[in-house]
Amino acid sequence: MSTNSSLNGKLVTVFGGDGFIGNYVVQALLERGARVRIASRHPEKGWPLKPLANLGQLQFAHCDVTDKARLEAALHDADAAVNLVGVFDGDLEDVMVRAPGNMARIASEHGLESFVHVSAIGADADSKVAYARAKRMGEIEVLKHFAGATILRPSVVFGKDDNFINMFAGLIENVWVLPVFGGDAEMQPVYVDDVAEAAAIALEHPETHGGQIFELGGPERLTMLEINERIAAAQGRDRRFWPVSDSTAKLFARLPLTPLSMDQYRLLKAGNVVSGEHPGFAELGITARPIGLFLDRWMTRYRKFGRFGLSNDRNKERELRGVPAPETGAGARI
Repeated sequence: MSTNSSLNGKLVTVFGGDGFIGNYVVQALLERGARVRIASRHPEKGWPLKPLANLGQLQFAHCDVTDKARLEAALHDADAAVNLVGVFDGDLEDVMVRAPGNMARIASEHGLESFVHVSAIGADADSKVAYARAKRMGEIEVLKHFAGATILRPSVVFGKDDNFINMFAGLIENVWVLPVFGGDAEMQPVYVDDVAEAAAIALEHPETHGGQIFELGGPERLTMLEINERIAAAQGRDRRFWPVSDSTAKLFARLPLTPLSMDQYRLLKAGNVVSGEHPGFAELGITARPIGLFLDRWMTRYRKFGRFGLSNDRNKERELRGVPAPETGAGARI
């Protein structure tokens, strides 16, 4: 725990702190000595974080972000706040435009020192995609009410417990030939710990980072096809990938009950890389980490025989390189 942080002893409300990114943001704040209030519709999902906190350091509040009274209660006596709430369906304007605007207004009225709003790369008020429009309008509402707020726009976020890498990993584990939608679309996958660190630093230093938009992209630009190929290689599996044509993908996205909507496909095709128009990790003093640092370790559980299959995988690698496998049996050296 850092006692040198300006957040030490401060109360930080984290809206959506029970989610994937929120889990890591909360940990980054606890490490800085902050008192954290997780505000969520299902705050009990954040209970696994309890062992990481000291006595009285972690609090849970039931909060529907569309309810102004709940927002008031969640921000009561807080010194800072982070908003991580986002949805892909339902009333996007209510959740991602009006709600963050109300959070920022209440935060300003209550005299909060800093406010971080997590948006997304691709936020655009003129986009044909409702999600991208709502993200940008939410940013505008936040800055209108809390001019010193910091906006973070991460690319697709990965981590050992994400719904991105693990979704593809599960498919690759079980299917020999996989279709790849938007195979040539470029991403800059960003490590969840790096995003959490960015949020904590922005809260610590509103005098430096407040009022700005930061685009957070990882150090590698990878296509969707390349991401799938890397996952397969890390699993030690020989798979075939079929890049789906644009016309076929659009037809699929328009069909009912499919896992890919037309808006999601448009977002995918547009890619998810930094524009270069805004500061990024470097300006926050963070060196972003590539997906390759973690993929081999995370894919162990998806390999055939898991950890017990590692020696066989290494022997195959030796064969490909022309290096003899280590001796086994009675004459082997241990």
